[in-house]
Amino acid sequence: MNKSELVSAMSERNELTKKDSKAALDSILNAITKRLSEGDPVALSGFGTLTLSYHPAKAGRNPKTGEEIIIEGQNKVLFKPAKAFKDALAD
Repeated sequence: MNKSELVSAMSERNELTKKDSKAALDSILNAITKRLSEGDPVALSGFGTLTLSYHPAKAGRNPKTGEEIIIEGQNKVLFKPAKAFKDALAD
């Protein structure tokens, strides 16, 4: 499912226009992105928790030339699903 399919599903299920559904989804995604960029975890009850994890720089190798390179450190988003979410998928 991509974003436009999600907007369509939201509008059908909640009797909203696609424009209103897209605005709501964009608002939610912006709020989550802002909180994560500030280093705060985002916990959505019944769904899961999103957190940032810093991965430090490390040495790597260019597969074409074999030359050693440094891979820069970066933040990655981790998702830990809630028990209710995992249980719903198991059914």
